[in-house]
Amino acid sequence: MARREKATSITDAAMSLDEERRYRTIRYVVMMSIRGVLVIVIGILVMAEAPMLWLWLALGVVGMAVLPWLAVILANDALARKPGRFIKHQRRAQTLEAPERRMIDSE
Repeated sequence: MARREKATSITDAAMSLDEERRYRTIRYVVMMSIRGVLVIVIGILVMAEAPMLWLWLALGVVGMAVLPWLAVILANDALARKPGRFIKHQRRAQTLEAPERRMIDSE
C-alpha cells in the first residue's frame, strides 16, 4: 500500500474579506460601546457630585475624544499577520540515485 502525502497547509492564507469586515465591525462596535458606557458613568459622577470631579471629567472627556478616533483608525486598518504564528513545513528534496547506464555529456 502506497503512502499518501499530507495535505498542503493553507494557514498562511489571508482572512476572507467577509470575515475581516465582520471582525472590524465587532471591534468598532465594542469600542463605541465603551464610549457609551463612559458617557453614562460621567453623567452618574456629575449627578452624585463625586470627589475630585474635575479629574474624572477631564479623563472622561479625553476618553470620549480618543475612543472614536482610535475606533475609526483600527476599523480602517488592515489586519496585520503576526509573524511566527504558524510554522511553515518545508519538504526536503529527495536525493536521486545514480543512473544505471552512462550519461552522454555534451562536451
